[in-house]
Amino acid sequence: MTAIAIIGGSGLYHLEEIENSRSETISTPYGEPSDALTTGTLRGQSVIFLARHGVAHTIPPHRVNYRANLWALKHCGARTVISVCAVGGIRADIKPGSVIVPDQIIDYTWSREHTLYEPGLAEVTHIDFTEPYCTELRTAFITAAIEAGIEVITTATYGATQGPRLETAAEINRMEKDGCDIVGMTGMPEASLARELGLCYAAIAVSANDAAGRGTGPIEMEQIMNNLESGMRNIKRILLDVLQARQ
Repeated sequence: MTAIAIIGGSGLYHLEEIENSRSETISTPYGEPSDALTTGTLRGQSVIFLARHGVAHTIPPHRVNYRANLWALKHCGARTVISVCAVGGIRADIKPGSVIVPDQIIDYTWSREHTLYEPGLAEVTHIDFTEPYCTELRTAFITAAIEAGIEVITTATYGATQGPRLETAAEINRMEKDGCDIVGMTGMPEASLARELGLCYAAIAVSANDAAGRGTGPIEMEQIMNNLESGMRNIKRILLDVLQARQ
């Protein structure tokens, strides 16, 4: 069975709208995924949902088993993967609550298990990562947002940091000089692993806060959660419309 997978980030730990849902625990060659997979139907589509940080939000970004997550989704029939994530806004026009569809990524993470190509291969394997996100899926997000009257930022470079701490103002200044528009902690190696597995993968993000040094004071977690709550309502609307359009 071919399905569309949705990986929920901070602020999206389950999808109540999934019909005929059932929970499935998967073991993989790379260990255990973040949580059980929820399978069912949504807007007439077969879907698989996985909470990236676990349904109780207990797994920090640097401890997520990205390899197990992506492998499990493909094993269960996913060929398309929608990544939902929370980010900080670096670019001036990206305010808390903004919906962003990034088109590029810069990886600042370290020590994460970042490839499925392990020692013992018959030959070295390289993947093309010029365009890290699936163009077809990005276009579907943007079209659905515009048709729903939801303001969407259609191009942005995602800077993936190690976490779990937030960044310093100086680090954000450096990232801006590098060309980053938003900052998050889970974009890599998730995107590159999806490419290694041959999956159509794209991210849709909510700006939960101004990045360090871009706001008027310290970043408050209560404020982040409030911004995520409102932003995720728009994300859900876009997701449902994308699924509807793919019937």
